[in-house]
Amino acid sequence: MPPRTPAATTPVARVLPLLRIAHLDRGFDYLVSQEDSEAAVPGVRVRIRFNGQLQDAIVLQRLDRSDFSGDLRFIERVVSPFVVYPPALSQLVESLSARYAGTRADIIRAAIPPRHAKAEEADFGTAWEDLGTATEPDLSGWQDYQHGASFVDAVLSGTVARAAWQVAAGKQWMEALAALAAKVAIDGGGVVIVVPDQRDVDRLEAQLRTVVGAKQITTLTNSLGPQARYRRYLMALQGQARIVIGTRSAAYAPVQNLRLVAIYDDGDSSLVDNTKPYVHAREVLTTRAAQEGASVLIVGHSRTAETQLLVESGWAHNLLPTVETLQRTCPGITAVGEYGVSVARERGGTTSLQGPAYHALSAALGRGEPVLVSVPRAGYMPLLACGKCRTPARCRACNGPLGLPVEAPDDAPVTARAASAASAASAQVPACRWCGQLAPAHRCSACGSPRIRALVLGVQATAEELGRAFARTAVVVSGGNRVVDTVAAEPALVIATPGAEPQVSAGLYGAALIMDTGAVLGRQDLRATEEALASWARVATLVAPRSEGGEVIIAAEPGLPVVQELCNWNFAGAAARELASRRELRFPPAVPVAAIDGAAAAVDSFLSRFELADSAEVLGPVPLPPGNPLPGDYDVQQFGPPQRVIVRTPPGPRAALGLALRTAQAQRSINKEDLPLRIQVDPLHFG
Repeated sequence: MPPRTPAATTPVARVLPLLRIAHLDRGFDYLVSQEDSEAAVPGVRVRIRFNGQLQDAIVLQRLDRSDFSGDLRFIERVVSPFVVYPPALSQLVESLSARYAGTRADIIRAAIPPRHAKAEEADFGTAWEDLGTATEPDLSGWQDYQHGASFVDAVLSGTVARAAWQVAAGKQWMEALAALAAKVAIDGGGVVIVVPDQRDVDRLEAQLRTVVGAKQITTLTNSLGPQARYRRYLMALQGQARIVIGTRSAAYAPVQNLRLVAIYDDGDSSLVDNTKPYVHAREVLTTRAAQEGASVLIVGHSRTAETQLLVESGWAHNLLPTVETLQRTCPGITAVGEYGVSVARERGGTTSLQGPAYHALSAALGRGEPVLVSVPRAGYMPLLACGKCRTPARCRACNGPLGLPVEAPDDAPVTARAASAASAASAQVPACRWCGQLAPAHRCSACGSPRIRALVLGVQATAEELGRAFARTAVVVSGGNRVVDTVAAEPALVIATPGAEPQVSAGLYGAALIMDTGAVLGRQDLRATEEALASWARVATLVAPRSEGGEVIIAAEPGLPVVQELCNWNFAGAAARELASRRELRFPPAVPVAAIDGAAAAVDSFLSRFELADSAEVLGPVPLPPGNPLPGDYDVQQFGPPQRVIVRTPPGPRAALGLALRTAQAQRSINKEDLPLRIQVDPLHFG
């Protein structure tokens, strides 16, 4: 290979190797040959030889000279002439890596799709206006919200406006948001909208197609193949894509002239990257908006404490339904106590649905409307309780839960069906689910009653029991691996788990029943109440207004504050109360917090290098919560069990905690410590 000549001007390129190793998260200087000089501009991908191996890298800047005193290697080659790491994205990545204690390479991996050479051959010269025909959108829906019209005026005039938008009951957030996004794009601005999953992407795209052409909408989701994903990223980079919608990675789309960013249901855990440094899409968008001068919409039927903090700090303002809108759109909501709604089966096999729930569902079905039943669990779990006082039935031998035999499905093996039939033939005698002992003469330990009933837990079991109560009504089950997108506006019992509720084609549900609220509120999680309210709000907003007979029955104690806030449609108040309690207890988002998980030896070693401020506090260590396996295997006998510590600091600049954690990570990397360790800053869930 003939010797290469350094470029005549700025012959040095400072590059960032994409190694994802903490102490190597910095620029390294390389020479640029004269033949690569024109293409090796800041932001392009290059290949370099690093530690004897070829590695991917990004050019950060070109320099006249290097501070390195040794001999510099040449860049091996420029991978592509496209500037995939523009200055705005570089600034964003710098901020997020400091905030989340991650390396820039970690975030670049999530932000920039892998290169696909074929995608670079696409036509990026066609203007957005020539990709389809856009019609003037109807923005009248924003008048249903306090300050809605002024918010729209500010966005369209180029003034920065930030709002926490609480969607009114019965209103489809896609309609108003699609209209505003289309108008911004028609006026020459860029829009990025992030939603939790593919179902929401599809619905939003369908709504956008009513006002702009199909090719004028760019979707970025994980379901795309590598070529399509990279091509659409380049479309945004080249200014051909003005409206980008998608799941969490779409938050990084390099849309030009960004004027509006929006995120829907920011409390959904799927909006958090599932690999380090676990960045939340809300933080990506709000950081981008602040850096690029774009307006912000945080959309939801309810509100997270993080969004409420933005409102109370003055960074964003409320965008709430008007009183008249709520009176026109809200269904009637009635709380009847945790045991006031019970789908149960008496010992003799009779199914009963009690009181207001039965009347609400019957009335809606009688009007020819579908009804929705929300169950927090998938699957089938029929457990027993006292038929009089509802005390759970326990085994006298081992104190395990009593249950009834469950018949095997038709497609089960013959041996399983035979055993199930033999069990069912034993007159439905209760049996312990732990030790298997039969309890034919069970009496309640609390009240002494011999009556028992099967409390139906799980979407499949609920469907079976309600199918008996409404024998002539079709039953639709949505949840788990079988999610139904839409149902017809005709009588049907729709049993769904949270997040899997089908939409009613061209209509709303006549009634809804929210069951097993205690199972949701009783979870040992900081966000249990917040997430319960969010799931109830999603159900209620699918129900027809009170004026049309729409009713929501919730099986929860009426005196609970969270239940009262649902009945009064006061989600801003609920978020304010939740944030106040977090401040009192010094939990996020009131204070910056980090969860550090790892082998006992790794956690101890890390904390010894972590320079804590005097006001910082370390909680733990405690055993790692179940369901959170460490990212790697190790010898537990030698290095100790998996543990978790919580580090929290006083309110202040949130990057301070992340920077301190990143420094400790770099020192750990230098020492080549390889025991598994996970760091999550302000995690969505940590118990």
